[in-house]
Amino acid sequence: MKIIVTGSLGNISKPLTKELISKGHSVTVISSSAERQSEIEHLGAKAAIGSMENVDFLTETFKDADIVYAMEALNAGAFFDHSVDFIEANTQIGRNYKEAFERSGLKNIIHLSSIGAHMREGNGILAFHYNVEKILNELPEDVSIKFMRPVGFYYNMYSFIPTIKSQGVIIQNYGGDKKEPWVSPLDIASVVAEEVEKPFNGREVRYIASEEISPNDIAQTLGEEIGKPDLQWLSVADEDLLNGMVNAGMNPKTAKGFVEMNAARGNGVLYEDYEQNKPVLGKIKLKDFAQQFSAAYHQ
Repeated sequence: MKIIVTGSLGNISKPLTKELISKGHSVTVISSSAERQSEIEHLGAKAAIGSMENVDFLTETFKDADIVYAMEALNAGAFFDHSVDFIEANTQIGRNYKEAFERSGLKNIIHLSSIGAHMREGNGILAFHYNVEKILNELPEDVSIKFMRPVGFYYNMYSFIPTIKSQGVIIQNYGGDKKEPWVSPLDIASVVAEEVEKPFNGREVRYIASEEISPNDIAQTLGEEIGKPDLQWLSVADEDLLNGMVNAGMNPKTAKGFVEMNAARGNGVLYEDYEQNKPVLGKIKLKDFAQQFSAAYHQ
């Protein structure tokens, strides 16, 4: 099949591209960076260099494709860019996708959404996933969409490193012994590759998770791996976490979104729909990721 992969050669898109090619599919990878072209082609894929803001480019790239794997992606620097409305910018990419899907005649979409996409409010920074799912659901009924809803990514734990180094603790506005789900991008890629080869039928939602583990157990696992066996996860007030993020230079509106999202994790509302539709857990566990975390910590 002819498959379009968005997300350049990111944490999900690169292993996904490699797996799809190994299964004999013809893959085109969209990237905004011309510097990625040779690496994309080295994998055996075609490169489409262009912008998510360019609907004409997207439309032309999607033409004649059997399936598009679509994700919204701003670079990490967007969190600290005070001129960027993070939620609106990602929502606009969703609008661009919808127009390009319609104009290209595409019928099969796998969309990378997120935990919390079922919530109209109270999900903080994840609000754009609700927005984009709603936008894409306005497509004609003969367009099939598989909404993938992964939980929190292991690699988001890299953001713990500065406070571990400066204060000796992990600081968030929730914590304790209640388990929550986390996921590896490798498990997400495997699920997406699996869904490529399954029938498309209307609108479907699938959650993706690798392990369910508590904040305290995360601190213990990461602490042992980095040589700090007494590492603690400290839960602070929403306002304290917000102030810390803003003082670190984060866009205040974006920081508020992160604090709200974490509060929804702590009180469980973020996981209500997940709990009703639990997936089979993936292969990559926190102990596997902890080795990568340790390498990054000791760099």
